[in-house]
Amino acid sequence: MMTGIPPINPMMPGLGIVPPPIPPDMPVAKEIIHCKSCTLFPPNPNLPPPATRERPPGCKTVFVGGLPENAMEETIVEIFEQCGEIVALRKSKKHFCHIRFTEEYMVDKSIYLSGYRIRLGSSTDKKDTGRLHVDFAQARDDLYEWECKQRMLAREERHRRRIAEERFHPPSPPPVVHYSDHECSLIAEKLKDDAKFSEAAQTLLTWIERGEVNRRSANNFYSMIQSVNSHIRRLMNEKAAHEKDMEEAKEKFKFALSGILAQFEQIVAVYHSASKQKAWDHFTKAQRKNISVWCKQAEEIRNIHNDELMGIRREEEMEMSDDDTEPSETKETEESALVSQTEALKEENDSLRCQLDAYRNEVELLKQEQGKGRDDDLTKDQQLKLLQQALQGMQQHLLKLQDECERRDAELEKAKEEKLQLDTLIESLKEKQELTAGKDFSDHQDHVSKLSPICSVSQEKESMLERGLPSSPIKSEREALLVGIISAFLHVHPFGASIEYICSYLQRLDSKICASEVEALMTRLQHTFKQEMSGVGASLEKRWKFCGFEGLKMTT
Repeated sequence: MMTGIPPINPMMPGLGIVPPPIPPDMPVAKEIIHCKSCTLFPPNPNLPPPATRERPPGCKTVFVGGLPENAMEETIVEIFEQCGEIVALRKSKKHFCHIRFTEEYMVDKSIYLSGYRIRLGSSTDKKDTGRLHVDFAQARDDLYEWECKQRMLAREERHRRRIAEERFHPPSPPPVVHYSDHECSLIAEKLKDDAKFSEAAQTLLTWIERGEVNRRSANNFYSMIQSVNSHIRRLMNEKAAHEKDMEEAKEKFKFALSGILAQFEQIVAVYHSASKQKAWDHFTKAQRKNISVWCKQAEEIRNIHNDELMGIRREEEMEMSDDDTEPSETKETEESALVSQTEALKEENDSLRCQLDAYRNEVELLKQEQGKGRDDDLTKDQQLKLLQQALQGMQQHLLKLQDECERRDAELEKAKEEKLQLDTLIESLKEKQELTAGKDFSDHQDHVSKLSPICSVSQEKESMLERGLPSSPIKSEREALLVGIISAFLHVHPFGASIEYICSYLQRLDSKICASEVEALMTRLQHTFKQEMSGVGASLEKRWKFCGFEGLKMTT
């Protein structure tokens, strides 16, 4: 006998939703349920199951019909409390009621009681009996709670989706600072740095598109655009270096491929020699089969490598044939060279005109701000004084270095003289030693031992002086040729020239020359070349001049 409805675990999968339908061919065995005030008898198992309406979403309320006329609320609560906690019970006078549970799975347990016959106590009176009909009921509270839950789940889903999308979004670019004189100077320095060029160029592009260019800032923007233009030369040098690396890699691959092909030829020769009658008769049938298979494989691989090597050689021959056709077009190349020279002169003329316009604009701005900018003039005078003091300090430092070099030269001369004296003394002692032939040998040893510390001290002085001597600033014949060419170039430019102008001239002679090499060479030769600052404000420019005639008097 069953004393109650079997408990349903709320953590079981599938609870909270419509349970899977029971197959019609599977019989459901229901038992009698005994309560304190009533008894529930199961329906006939041969009858069809009671019909139910469509389950509303989030249903927690059931309709209970077929109650006895004498049924009280306490009896209904006693029956349906076994299904779960009851929130509300609304009983009607027409023998039906509505029961609302706390959870959805409790509705499924109450539907189990549909079809049971109820009897109050032991009475068989018609008013004390009835047939229960339990069905899903549509309640506004259930629908409201279900909609709230769905909205909460939708918000959580949108939040998760947004987090996932933000995880895969590319990071937003950093904000571009607004234009100012300080930021302009920083960007101008970054444009000269190869590592920071891309960032600085993007900032410059943003400023120009924003409309920051005006009459006052045109000179600053022109100088930055000029720095961008000078960056092209570095890119061309990088391209030439990469092309050179590619050619070297091709040559290395070709050399390695030829070596591999030679080894394949040796392997095939081994197989062919083994296939000759003299050696072939001594192998077994299985060994002969393996040797023939290996020989075929080696020949196929050798042919593939040979075709690849021949293809590389054909490409080189085609490139050489293209080079052979160039002498027939020398006239056209000469004409194109003249045209390129004229274009370069035109570009240089245009750049000089732009610089002249920039100078005129700056002069006009200075005239307009002459009344307002007296304080700026004072600061410029102070800057000029500071620069003059710095130049004087550098000249004094150079004079001190020259005096120190002269002093070290004198010490070196003295050390050389001491060395000559010691050499003569040692030779005289050797002659005396040969004459005496063993006489006073012990005294002679003592004398030589006294002189040996002096020789060691003089040698140490000589080595120290040789270490202290400055090395020659010109290290190779190539650098000597560069110094001569630069001196001749700067001699016809008495007002100096920038390092980019000098390098553009030298790269017509040799495209491998870079600006850093030329600038390092000119910096080492302080008595031959000197660097001066020219221009005002944004058009400030570093120019190199030839000072060999004055430096000849200063060098010793």
